[in-house]
Amino acid sequence: MRIRRQFTCLLVSALVPGLAHATPYDGVYRQVANADCALIGVDGGSIEIRDGLFHGVETQCRMANPVNVVDMDATLYDMECAGEGAQWTERAMVMHSADRQGIIMVWNGYAFRYDRCEIPE
Repeated sequence: MRIRRQFTCLLVSALVPGLAHATPYDGVYRQVANADCALIGVDGGSIEIRDGLFHGVETQCRMANPVNVVDMDATLYDMECAGEGAQWTERAMVMHSADRQGIIMVWNGYAFRYDRCEIPE
C-alpha cells in the first residue's frame, strides 16, 4: 500500500510539472503607494506571487514555462490566466527592480512596478 501511494505521488508530480514551485519573485506587492497589503486581488490592494501563481485584481495566472532572459535579471513566463469568467494565455516578463525592493512586470504594451509589502510576522 505504501509503495502504491509513493508511486502515485511520483506519477502525479511527473505529470504536473511546476505545479507548486516557488519563483524568485514570490511575495506580496503594493499596487499603489498606500495600498493595504492585507487586501490581495482587489483594486487599490496588493498582488501576490506564490508558488508559481500570480494573484492579480480578480485574476489568477499560473506562471508556466519560465525562460531566463539573457543578460538580464528577468524571467519570461507563459501566463495561463482565469478571471471574470474568461480564460486566456499571455506572455509576461518579471524582474526585480534595480533597488530589489520590488518587481517590474511587463505585459505586451504595459509595464508595472510593484513595491514589496512589509508584512509583520
